[in-house]
Amino acid sequence: MIPKLIATDLDGTLLRNDRTVSERTLRALRAATEAGVEVVFVTARPPRFVDELAAGSGLSGTAVCSNGALVYDVGTRTVLKSRTLPPEDARKVAEALTGAVGGVGFAVETGHKVVFAPGYGHRLTEDAEAEFPVDSVEALWSLDAPFVKLLAWSAQVDADTMLATAESAAGGKAQFTHSGGSGLLEVSASGVTKAGTLSALCAERGIDAADVIAFGDMPNDLTILEWAGTAYAMGNAHASVRAAVTRHTASNEEDGVATVLEQFVTVG
Repeated sequence: MIPKLIATDLDGTLLRNDRTVSERTLRALRAATEAGVEVVFVTARPPRFVDELAAGSGLSGTAVCSNGALVYDVGTRTVLKSRTLPPEDARKVAEALTGAVGGVGFAVETGHKVVFAPGYGHRLTEDAEAEFPVDSVEALWSLDAPFVKLLAWSAQVDADTMLATAESAAGGKAQFTHSGGSGLLEVSASGVTKAGTLSALCAERGIDAADVIAFGDMPNDLTILEWAGTAYAMGNAHASVRAAVTRHTASNEEDGVATVLEQFVTVG
């Protein structure tokens, strides 16, 4: 039975480790699109990374970006919907994490750039042109820009521990998750998840969860993997994802998404 919609994460799922899409996977996605299946990218990445992917692969369509905070039209490069984090909530989360963990650096993702305070060491070579420093953490809270995500980073504490600590120290103030970055916690507005945004998008299209097939590899993918009618954990997935999801496919390096799609559509 062919699904009506494919929801796929990018890093560690659709993309290989060099951040490219293999020819086999591209053929499978094109065959699915030709069969009338909509492909939606559901990613922690902001729109600028999706633009780069589209330019290099020719892929288009709709993307749920920044863990559900943004709905983005890839073809027109337009943000269709957004749910941002109130700066005051971001500040409260930062204070709680600083008190519970210590030595945490903070940055704000605006959708167009990352503004980082001293102590934030999670720097990305591929995003260097979009990274801008400020003199203090306090300067973050007065930014004249939307808070798509608050990023909290520690050199000493791993991401799983950061997640558990945040939920204990600041639960209810925001939504916490991570996508595998070493010591990196991602903070969204309360209630913002990949599944929440994807389910609303599907409702607009008259698509039920039963008609969705989803792929992911990290804890921030769990909400869509639990919501979708059919879900696959990648062979390289985080242990919590492998444990929670019954169906597994090959790794991102072994074209795990294409391996599944080839069972549903005819690839020329």
